[in-house]
Amino acid sequence: MVGPLSDIRVLETGTLLAGPFAGQLLGDFGAEVIKLEDPGKGDPMREWGREKPHGQSLWWPVVARNKKSVTCNLRTPAGQDLVRRLVASADVLVENFRPGTLERWGLGYEELSAINPRLVLVRVTGYGQTGPYAPRAGFGSIGEAMGGIRHVTGEPDRPSSRVGVSLGDALAGTMAAYGAVMAVHARTRTGRGQVVDSAIYEAVLTYMESLLPEWVVAGYQRERTGAILPNVAPSNAYPTADGIDILIAGNRDTVFARLCEVMGRPGLAGDPRYATHGARGAHQQELDDLIAAWTATLPAEEILALLHAAGVPAGKIYRPADMLDDPHFVARKSIVDVPHPDFGALPMQAPAPRLSDTPGEIRWAGPALGQHNAEVYGGLLGLSADDLDKLRADGVV
Repeated sequence: MVGPLSDIRVLETGTLLAGPFAGQLLGDFGAEVIKLEDPGKGDPMREWGREKPHGQSLWWPVVARNKKSVTCNLRTPAGQDLVRRLVASADVLVENFRPGTLERWGLGYEELSAINPRLVLVRVTGYGQTGPYAPRAGFGSIGEAMGGIRHVTGEPDRPSSRVGVSLGDALAGTMAAYGAVMAVHARTRTGRGQVVDSAIYEAVLTYMESLLPEWVVAGYQRERTGAILPNVAPSNAYPTADGIDILIAGNRDTVFARLCEVMGRPGLAGDPRYATHGARGAHQQELDDLIAAWTATLPAEEILALLHAAGVPAGKIYRPADMLDDPHFVARKSIVDVPHPDFGALPMQAPAPRLSDTPGEIRWAGPALGQHNAEVYGGLLGLSADDLDKLRADGVV
């Protein structure tokens, strides 16, 4: 199967998650992603994760899927020369070092674009390439806090919380991949590449809806509200008779009317306290209490069957076991098994979004360190086995 980015070659020099997530997204849709790793231990993601069967990370096979691993010591002149030679035939270079690092290595955009004017340089950092904070070390959690999402996440009577995944890194990586594709498209008109500057805090800020104008225009500061959004009701998690919380989103007028019918209380839809979006928001807590009193009398599956039949958005709060057993996940192949030499069939999320003619594909799981040295350095750069042996002896690869 030929992916939509199968004619794109990407060099990935980033580590950990933000830059490599951009490479994962590009690789999912066919780009040839050549990941350059330190010859010693490689990307630290090879060691990350709580569970390590066979002494190996379960994170690595996902974030490094579809990538070719070559070793390259970027801190050495010989390693830097290898990058320059690879750049000559590359379309995109992804990096997430601190600003100025590539320049210190003689690999800044001015030098690389002189080698290949069509190169797109994607730079992912905590604070961006410019501004007073640019030199600071920036991880995803700090970007989440600065971008605003940390303050509004969690329960109102507790300190701010984080989402249980590396959200800031993933959002910055998504924006980086998005920027890379846009820059490659722009290149078809201009003939030249450009720099894509993806900052974690700005990627998070992009998703903060109307938070800023609410403060400036209305003097309203969003706060932590737990499982609800203030004045959007009903939309919450509700208890059931068998102890399973379910989500019900009935905040639109017509949907709320259908929910009331299912509850056996059609009159609520015409009650002035609940008849409009604004009225339901003003009486959010009492409305949630009414719905919770009903849901607590029935088991989850029975309630969900009633709500789905009536066209009311509702669902369980999924955990991994729920995803693997769910017929909708199965029908759409949302989770795919990828062969792995140690783990066997390794389940992971399928590429998204779905393209009808050129869909994404997972061709292989995260590779072994330096697995593709011979293929890339020999086949692409024409280095001999003796050349590689010398580079290896010198600590370059």
